[in-house]
Amino acid sequence: VQLQASGGGLVQPGESLRLSCAASSRSFAINAMGWYRQAPGKLREMVAYIRADGSTNYAESVKGRFTIARDNAAKMVNLQMNSLKTEDTAVYYCNTHPPAPQWWGQGTQVTVSS
Repeated sequence: VQLQASGGGLVQPGESLRLSCAASSRSFAINAMGWYRQAPGKLREMVAYIRADGSTNYAESVKGRFTIARDNAAKMVNLQMNSLKTEDTAVYYCNTHPPAPQWWGQGTQVTVSS
């Protein structure tokens, strides 16, 4: 299984970014998928996950600002991030939920700075 995250970049506070994750797993549709992030000096944390039935769960810090969605046909899971804050700066990763240690990829850097 390969999970490739993309879409990161440098934005100003209040702006938006859309992250995408492409999966190669044949069992993608039955897996809950999640987005995680790790800021410098901090532990990796769950940002959002989406179950196979489309139900979602978000970290309190991103509720109302981030939206996770999946496209099973395309084997993609996306994270729309609006109203970004400086504290959202981190490397963002996609993985199953709960995460499989062997499937962590390189992630994509999101930097929110004025």
